[in-house]
Amino acid sequence: MTRKAARLAGWKAHVNHVQAPKAMAFWLTDQMSLTRKLIQRCGHFRVQRLMQGHARVLADERAILQLPRRVAVQQREVLLRCDEQPVVYAHTVVPLSATAADWPFFGRLGDRSLGTTLFGDPRVQRGQLEYARLPVGHPLMLRAAAAIGMTLTTPLYARRCLYRRHRGWLLVTEVFLPQIAGIAQSVLALS
Repeated sequence: MTRKAARLAGWKAHVNHVQAPKAMAFWLTDQMSLTRKLIQRCGHFRVQRLMQGHARVLADERAILQLPRRVAVQQREVLLRCDEQPVVYAHTVVPLSATAADWPFFGRLGDRSLGTTLFGDPRVQRGQLEYARLPVGHPLMLRAAAAIGMTLTTPLYARRCLYRRHRGWLLVTEVFLPQIAGIAQSVLALS
């Protein structure tokens, strides 16, 4: 795979296109808040903020955000932890054209969950989920690996969703880390 191809995820509108195992499809396709779903399945849930600030939009985020080129955006990266195990790497971007009235809480989230805020605000419109198997060289794979201090040698499943509030867009991408398998297996045993 070329370096350029590794930067693109090939996002799909249907989960079947990424050939996710049943346990992973359970996580990818659920329409409820991922935060709520994780809280229900672990003893202690927490959000670990990794960074928040300006960065260049990723190549495969530009089109969905309707940006003319790879410009700066407001970016937030966190790990979602269940019983201190990192299970999801989440990456959120907001175009700089969005106003404080569009996403007034975004800059003040700290270690709080974005999902709780998005699902609790009736003014937020949620788009359709998209799915991908991120290639090993994809920027989000590299960032996730650095965040958990692991070398990731196989693709990871991810989903993303575009949200709108007033006239501002916000894109959330959730990358499911290998540690999610422990939670996913316990979910399969219950179903």
